[in-house]
Amino acid sequence: MNLRHQLASAAPDQDTVLTLGVFDGVHLGHQHLIRRLIQMAGPACVPAVLTFSNHPATVLRPGTHIGYLNTAAEKVRLIQEQGVELVVSLDFTPEVARVSAKDFSAMLVEIFRTKGLVLGPDAALGHNREGTVDYLRRRGDELGFWVETVHPLVLDGAEVKSSRIRTAVLQGDMAACARLLSRKFSINGQVVEGDRRGKQLGFPTANLEVEPGMMVPGDGIYATWADIDGVRHPSATSIGVRPTFGLTQRLVEVYVIDFDGDLYGKDLCVEFVGKLRNQQTFPGVEALIDQINRDVAGSRLVLAEDRRTHVA
Repeated sequence: MNLRHQLASAAPDQDTVLTLGVFDGVHLGHQHLIRRLIQMAGPACVPAVLTFSNHPATVLRPGTHIGYLNTAAEKVRLIQEQGVELVVSLDFTPEVARVSAKDFSAMLVEIFRTKGLVLGPDAALGHNREGTVDYLRRRGDELGFWVETVHPLVLDGAEVKSSRIRTAVLQGDMAACARLLSRKFSINGQVVEGDRRGKQLGFPTANLEVEPGMMVPGDGIYATWADIDGVRHPSATSIGVRPTFGLTQRLVEVYVIDFDGDLYGKDLCVEFVGKLRNQQTFPGVEALIDQINRDVAGSRLVLAEDRRTHVA
């Protein structure tokens, strides 16, 4: 489906003020931009976000890997929760990449009834990013839309960016992730059959199958919350290859504390609160079991403190 058809399939029935971008993570910087979008739309226009379901870099530079902070559906939901009435998720394809800034901007006016654009200062659209803010201002004079730029949000001395959050995820810095996202970093997945090694050790774990391409924290043991059928449970999550057993497949294994039930086939959302330790190799099974007991106790303490400090 080309860009015109994608836009036409979501055409609004009134004027819009819009912004566009990848919005991976819908982090504090994105929220800062969206607040200005809603303010500039006012009562006369619908605030709208055009976002891409995939990162343009994966199309423009084949072989580029982007670890996503959200699925496309999660991203749409998070943007809507910010108060945006119209969110359109576009597929960035080679055909879209070839659309000129002149044609792209014309489609926004013709199909989306765009009266204004709210953008970051370095935003650009169209083939070879030719549609810079300065270009769009000139184009707006021709087509009847204005352009507002919003300065990036700076936190702890640096701009809030998706790439910064991806680095924090890989480092297991869950506190930084939560601060930059304004919520805990989470992953979703389906519980699939494993080798039941955790059950043999006395700690049955849910082996989580995460959607390909999604960000997963760096190897280690984490204090986490596991959402099961809408109920939040304390848990400890292991990410890694289980070196004590000489294995090489990287797994996400969730031990749901004080839970007795069948999780196979269920969808779990796991929220990461804090990292307890790095992955380790143990001299034997007994030493591993002792450490798991300490990990579970450590998770209980971290989660009890998290519950205490985040009481509604």
